[in-house]
Amino acid sequence: MMTSLHIGPLGLLDLVAAALLLGAWLWIGWITENPPAHRPSVGKLMEGYRRAWMREFVTRKPRIFDSAMIDGLRQSTTFFASTALVAVGGGLALIGKPEQVTALASDFALGDAPRLLWQVRILTAVLFGANAFLKFVWSHRLFSYAAIAMAAVPNDESDPLAYPRAEQAARLNVNAAKSFNRGLRAVYFALCALAWLLGPLALIAAVLFTTGMLWRREFASSARRALLENPPQ
Repeated sequence: MMTSLHIGPLGLLDLVAAALLLGAWLWIGWITENPPAHRPSVGKLMEGYRRAWMREFVTRKPRIFDSAMIDGLRQSTTFFASTALVAVGGGLALIGKPEQVTALASDFALGDAPRLLWQVRILTAVLFGANAFLKFVWSHRLFSYAAIAMAAVPNDESDPLAYPRAEQAARLNVNAAKSFNRGLRAVYFALCALAWLLGPLALIAAVLFTTGMLWRREFASSARRALLENPPQ
């Protein structure tokens, strides 16, 4: 019968919850980066502002502000990459000794699930954390590339290479921000995946809440309304 479907330690409800988790993560990432033309996301709007920043950068003298900005962005990626790496290490330690989790589950009467099921649940969060770490590291590298490209922009705005190189720096900046945002989404869903420790229904609820929150921030937030007031051309 359908209700008796199992794959390893995972029951039908676990499989549904895991599929929803993966599907929601992929969907919100895709719709954020490829929004409808009539309803751009915050991430898409920020791409325009980043390109406008690089155009203004050409004529700004001195360029100390821009240097401080790009350095701040690199520091942010370093902080999140370090945090994600620590979280991944903690998750791997729990996978090796899941008895602490099973004992806690017994205290809260969460059921007597097999050891392998707890390991699968923890591993899911660890994989999202690992994905976040890799995205943050790549984002840091891209911001470094953008800083070098910015340094190569001529100081003379009449130089024929000034604006083309500024556009190159803008593309690197945009790609770095895109990778950073992917890392943040992976962090959100790693935290969401931890709800699976409470059971598949808790995971389903966490997925719906997390996806709704991310959608609202990208498409219905006050930050988006502020960005729409005077968008760059």
